[in-house]
Amino acid sequence: MDKLDYKKTYKELYQPKTKPSIIEVPEMIFIAIDGEGNPNSCPEYKAAIEVLYGLSYAIKMSKMNGTQPAGYFEYVVPPLEGLWQVDGVDFDGMNVTDKDKFKWISMIRQPEFVTEEVFEQAKLVLKKKKPALDLSKARLMKMTEGLCVQIMHKGSYDDEPASIEQMKRFLDENGYIEDFSEGRLHHEIYLSDPRKCSTDKLKTVIRHPIKKK
Repeated sequence: MDKLDYKKTYKELYQPKTKPSIIEVPEMIFIAIDGEGNPNSCPEYKAAIEVLYGLSYAIKMSKMNGTQPAGYFEYVVPPLEGLWQVDGVDFDGMNVTDKDKFKWISMIRQPEFVTEEVFEQAKLVLKKKKPALDLSKARLMKMTEGLCVQIMHKGSYDDEPASIEQMKRFLDENGYIEDFSEGRLHHEIYLSDPRKCSTDKLKTVIRHPIKKK
């Protein structure tokens, strides 16, 4: 049986064009960790990523240790994602330059069979394998973003404002405005590993919540 690859099966969510488009984003399940600080320098962010991948692969490999949950199917672990905000500001990806002020939710999508019970079992497995990891901040989260605009950004994260400007012009021309609120935030999906990919080839989905004017 072929593995489900969310990036390929749900291309509308993970493979937008380099021109803005509107999408209705359905409910999805994530393992998430909340934190704050500059992702390039704060140890908290690096630790969060290790935990997210550790738990995601513990669930994926549960078939190997007899803890495979009901409804399990073969799949590719989806990409890392991030929701970003700054206190007191409707952060749009370009109106704040001090990265130390960031508050973030780092997250990885999970298959539909992942329940709280499956999540807790994965924590037990990972804690046994890597007892030094702090799993206390990890949580299972359901999220429905609803109506959004998105674009594929190619290149450095620091060059994202150019792509965001495209989205803003597109919204203005088509009768929409951004709709940032609690739970509807600047959203990035990281399709490339910056450790293995040159900066100019990085691919990042940028997604913003919107509503009609």
